[in-house]
Amino acid sequence: MTDFKKEKRTIQEIKNSKTSGEKMVYTSVPDYTSARWAEAAGADVCVVGDSLAMVAHGHKSTIPATMEMMVMHALAVRKGAPNTFVLGCMPYQSYNTVNNALKNATRFMQEADCDAVKPQGGKAQAHILKALVDAGIPTASHIGLTPHTIAMFGGFKLQGKTAKGAMKILEDALAIQDAGCFMLEFEAVPGKIAKVISEQLEIPTIGIGAGNGTDGQILLSYDLLGVFTDFKPKFTKRYANLTEVAVEGLKKYVDEVKSGKFPDDEHTYSVTDKEYEEFLSQVEKRKQL
Repeated sequence: MTDFKKEKRTIQEIKNSKTSGEKMVYTSVPDYTSARWAEAAGADVCVVGDSLAMVAHGHKSTIPATMEMMVMHALAVRKGAPNTFVLGCMPYQSYNTVNNALKNATRFMQEADCDAVKPQGGKAQAHILKALVDAGIPTASHIGLTPHTIAMFGGFKLQGKTAKGAMKILEDALAIQDAGCFMLEFEAVPGKIAKVISEQLEIPTIGIGAGNGTDGQILLSYDLLGVFTDFKPKFTKRYANLTEVAVEGLKKYVDEVKSGKFPDDEHTYSVTDKEYEEFLSQVEKRKQL
């Protein structure tokens, strides 16, 4: 892959997408290599999602993600995508108070060179979101299915499927906008509902499992590329199946090592005949000592 140079998207460009009609492309990437792929492909925003607790660390949910884990991965993503807007997702309980939110958001900005942060929640977290914005930290939020509160939802379930539930999401969205956030994300919300709510807002929306009526889309790179295969969400479209390619390649490697076919001369360093013969001679002399 050759180096790809592009201009990093700005907060203002992201905001302007609401009126310009440009669909913003977000992808969640957990590491340096996938960040390089995303930048080379022209993604607008690399999101360092706490889903990396699952796809990179093998946990069953996002809850075990820590700030240390998130900052480490965010820094790797920044190195892999230096010309792409990077959004750091704040992990579980890292924003449960204003002080914690400010401290941990600052870590994303200072230690990992992120361009913005994203907690989860709407009306109930509006004071947290406003405090971050007032402190000069570009902030987004996440509503609908919020993975940090799946225990309260009874699992990963569609949100806003009733009129009452949809109105709650609308109220959350308006509270996020009033707090000064530059963007919000809908997850697992009926497409028609997400579209109507998005039309009520002045800030852009992105969707994951929320239909095509939002101002942009986000998918996990490991999902859309077929890297993470423990399960496949309904809203994920597979654009490649890298796991099949990887396993097939590894099988060939295993077979060739066991058969003695690898490494061959092409993949082995050589030495001159003269130095080799001298080495053998010295080995024989050593044996005689």
